[in-house]
Amino acid sequence: MQQARPGDTVRVHYTGTLRNGAVFDSSRDGEPLEFVVGKGQVISGVNDAVTGMAVGEERKVTVPAEDAYGPHRDDLTLKVGREQFPSEIEPAVGQQLQMNRSGQVFRVTVQDVADDAVVLDANHPLAGEDLTFELELVEIR
Repeated sequence: MQQARPGDTVRVHYTGTLRNGAVFDSSRDGEPLEFVVGKGQVISGVNDAVTGMAVGEERKVTVPAEDAYGPHRDDLTLKVGREQFPSEIEPAVGQQLQMNRSGQVFRVTVQDVADDAVVLDANHPLAGEDLTFELELVEIR
């Protein structure tokens, strides 16, 4: 039976959960995730788990934060004066915004709002989290 190996295009159904069991993402109600094994298109922990799987095989794997979205980095939080926000934006905790800095656009999450400043977090929302994935290899192309 053929097993997934680097260079193969695979289609995988997955359900991702946090330590507390909360589902953060799933492909079960839609199309499987398609990626090329070994090309860095998915987090390394998922790539490594799929390597060697056969079509129809299921696997449950816990991916530590360092093999997922990395640790939560304090240096990626930024305190911005309210006067720097466009007047049409009323920041709220949890809100996701796009920020342009030195020509680079990236997503930030509003972490705190005060009268004079807003704290923005540029970490990936899942940074610092160990993630568990239930994987099913659907197809190898």
